[in-house]
Amino acid sequence: MLFTLCLLLPSFAATPIDGLLERIDKGASKKFIIEQKKSDIDFFELDQRGKKVVVRGNNYVNIAVGINWYLKYYAGVQLTWNCIEAKLPAVLPPVNKKERHETNLSLRYDFNYCTFSYSMAFWDWERWEKEIDWMALHGINMPLAAVGYECVWKNIMERMGYSKKDIDEFIAGPAFLAWWEMNNLEGWGGPNPDSWYTQQEALQKKILKRMRELGIKPVLPGYSGMVPSKFMSQQMSATSAETDNGESSMSNVQLWNGFTRPGILMPTDPRFQMFSDMFYEESVRLFGKADYYSMDPFHEAANIPADLDLDACFKAVNAAMKKANPKAKWVCQGWSENPRPEMLHAIEPGDVIFLDLFSECRPMWGAPSLWFKENGYDDHDWCFCLLENFGANIGLHGRMDQLLDNFYLTKTHPRAKHLVGIGLTMEGSETNPIMYELMCELPWRPEKFTKEEWVRGYVKARYGADDEKAQEAWQILAREIYNCPPSCNQQGPHESIFCSRPSLDCLQASSWSKMSNYYDPTTTADAARLMVSVADKFKGNNNFEYDLVDILRQAIADQARIVYNQTVADFKSFDKKRFKSDYKEFLRLLLLQDKLLKTRSEFRVGHWTEQAKKIGNTQAEKDLYEWNARVQITTWGNRYCANIGKLRDYAHKEWEGILKDFYYPRWAKYWSVLEEQIDGKAPVLPVGNSSWLKNSQDNPALNIDWYAMEEPWTLDHTPYGAEGEGDLVETAKEVFKEAFGK
Repeated sequence: MLFTLCLLLPSFAATPIDGLLERIDKGASKKFIIEQKKSDIDFFELDQRGKKVVVRGNNYVNIAVGINWYLKYYAGVQLTWNCIEAKLPAVLPPVNKKERHETNLSLRYDFNYCTFSYSMAFWDWERWEKEIDWMALHGINMPLAAVGYECVWKNIMERMGYSKKDIDEFIAGPAFLAWWEMNNLEGWGGPNPDSWYTQQEALQKKILKRMRELGIKPVLPGYSGMVPSKFMSQQMSATSAETDNGESSMSNVQLWNGFTRPGILMPTDPRFQMFSDMFYEESVRLFGKADYYSMDPFHEAANIPADLDLDACFKAVNAAMKKANPKAKWVCQGWSENPRPEMLHAIEPGDVIFLDLFSECRPMWGAPSLWFKENGYDDHDWCFCLLENFGANIGLHGRMDQLLDNFYLTKTHPRAKHLVGIGLTMEGSETNPIMYELMCELPWRPEKFTKEEWVRGYVKARYGADDEKAQEAWQILAREIYNCPPSCNQQGPHESIFCSRPSLDCLQASSWSKMSNYYDPTTTADAARLMVSVADKFKGNNNFEYDLVDILRQAIADQARIVYNQTVADFKSFDKKRFKSDYKEFLRLLLLQDKLLKTRSEFRVGHWTEQAKKIGNTQAEKDLYEWNARVQITTWGNRYCANIGKLRDYAHKEWEGILKDFYYPRWAKYWSVLEEQIDGKAPVLPVGNSSWLKNSQDNPALNIDWYAMEEPWTLDHTPYGAEGEGDLVETAKEVFKEAFGK
């Protein structure tokens, strides 16, 4: 009888929040009371009932934000991308006074297409589960979800009768899918084995299922005209590439930094409807309908036909999306020339959301900037976004004051009246956690504050203790390297001199960083000294140890740049003795950097290459994925694309392993050639302003074939360790002493 009664009792399934709490700490769900309440505005509340903490919110994501806020500012626990678990106290610290936060910024976006290749190319479900938890805890409710969209295209091409060879020549490899999806290249990095498509389809379905359970609405890729270049070639041969209304489709001969771009079928072309129908049919069949679709017609595209009816193009793209889901909204990047004025006029307000991609530096919405648009996005909705990182490069960097100034300007600026949310649009993640913590709190902080006061709370939460020297270290960083001024249009982190292709005028490592000196490089050593001084106190603290290595890494890179400039001056002065001493010091610092970074998994190249190999099922697959991983962070493309296209070192990484085996040989070679010149064993490097001197073909230092040195590393299979090794704190102390002598 008892058994029968038990069957009749109502069963209460665990909520997604319970699952989230249990993944943070086993048993954590029993320490909280979770209450979901309807509200016309997004909110969360912290309260107390007996010994349990109450977290209220109007949806699961906002409740998760409340949990994260409580953990940071009451329990001294900061959950970050490399540690999403914590050991909570048996009895949680009480909330003595109810705390409520509201926001009218109801949309919180995440990811750049580039993020899916620079950071996520080889993620498995275990890593994605942690990322989704991080997103919920930080309020993200509309992330780009681009995993597996090569499966949609594979199915389309099979439906059209294309061969496996055709598919292989069109779809890019794992580490380059982002630029294929953005219409920049095709085929590079492939061909992908059949197992890749099977794995990625299954992975995306898991990702979407978890997102939807939490109330996170994914932004799925939409269709805006991409077709295989082979299709365009075939059609041009058959019909001379003229559409019924006389407007020509863009051909397949366009290049992007040396790569052949896919064809672009103009939305005004009658064939556009055929492709868009197939695209959405396959997308819905595999991954379901979405309320948001991401499309960027003419992204970084040149040679758009002058007579093209852009108004009709944008309307056709929007209509194709609406045909798939009448409720869907178009999500479009505000970047460079986009959105074009015609798009602002063609699409009805409410049908599109623009991502102001680089709001902390080059806002388009109406604030003064390099990309100032007088009318912003007109009457369209838009999101204020933090780009922060390009190429997933390693380096401390931020625009704290500019970010705060630009964000809080939206509270009163008339051109910001259609602001509906924020976004994280970094090209690479897993770096600079402080900037993302700051950005994700902005919607919930209605009143402007100073970076100094916020950093104090950040440090206490991050380390679980309020330490004077750690606080001082971070205040130094906030004043200097995390305070890039508006006059500097630098793209992404302050790049390490170690990762530059050697020359006598090295500044940036990648071609488009626009890097400039905006802070005193000795200040990072001051911060590192303070961190080292309290390292024993925080030994075993994950967040502190990560920061200790990262800050000391930056200090050594900055010191190496000083030594580099001294070495160049020595050479130009023909000071043989000092030149040899200084270049050897430069190389010594590089190897010290390698030694330091070996202590943390996040700073080891093996973390990246082993992640790539792990998802392969056969040795051939492992080799392909490893090659993808190695090429992306070094040459990026073939010889032409690396050198003439300037893609080499765009995604450079200051990581253990690659420092010693890739960057060190480049610098050692360069210094040895200069040494031969200064010793009179080779022609002297011209130093002057005459163009004929700079173009001398007889100078060995100007004619080093760097690509020939670099390519062998991309083809190598020497394994690298993925886990941190050695005593991190002791190693940091030793390295600091050896680098700075104090």
